[in-house]
Amino acid sequence: MGRAFEFRKARKMKRWSSMAKTFTRIGKDIVIAVKEGGSNPETNSKLRAVIQNAKTANMPKDNIQRAIKNASEKNTENYKEIVLEGYGPHGIAVIVDCTTDNNNRTVANIRSYFNKTNGNLGTNGSVEYLFDKLCVFRIVMYEEYEELELELIDYGLEELVIEDEENEIIIYAKFESFGEIQTILEEKNIEIKSSEIEKLPKNTIDLDQEKKGEFESFLEMCDEDDDVQKIHHNCS
Repeated sequence: MGRAFEFRKARKMKRWSSMAKTFTRIGKDIVIAVKEGGSNPETNSKLRAVIQNAKTANMPKDNIQRAIKNASEKNTENYKEIVLEGYGPHGIAVIVDCTTDNNNRTVANIRSYFNKTNGNLGTNGSVEYLFDKLCVFRIVMYEEYEELELELIDYGLEELVIEDEENEIIIYAKFESFGEIQTILEEKNIEIKSSEIEKLPKNTIDLDQEKKGEFESFLEMCDEDDDVQKIHHNCS
């Protein structure tokens, strides 16, 4: 098993605290996708990917369609994606992906979470080099996965993992190959269960139980912020 797979298995910290929060975050992703490429998923690959993730999260079809319709309206809030990074409690490297309609508010809030837990919000690039940016696709089990693996090697495949229990396959590849891999899977009529961008640590840090508890408190603080979409870190 590879590093990406082992890290994913080992990570037990919950990313989304509730179904409602999950839907809110997906709703923001829909707004950004529609604003960038239009409301037709057939011609908007980013929107297709978001819809796939929404279905995986059991977001009702009516909610998805309503979010797309609302995103198409001119008076819909314009969200901006920003990435904040720094060192959290006990020197753990953290990258926080945010979607916001108020940049100043978001930066101030995230900085306060770092400060309250003896961390330090850094500048862009301060910890990014400690992570590999990968695109991750979860697809239904595909019998000809060996041939698929060979084909995807030409498109930056890092790892292909068979998840027998989930009856699915996880594809890890270079971030730049997201669009090409999405196209290949769609052309082969392979069902994509979800797709996302992950930032996986090149190395992880192990904390004792007490320190890990303090770091988890920091994560919960960030996770409760409505502007936070994803949190990446190198704590094992």
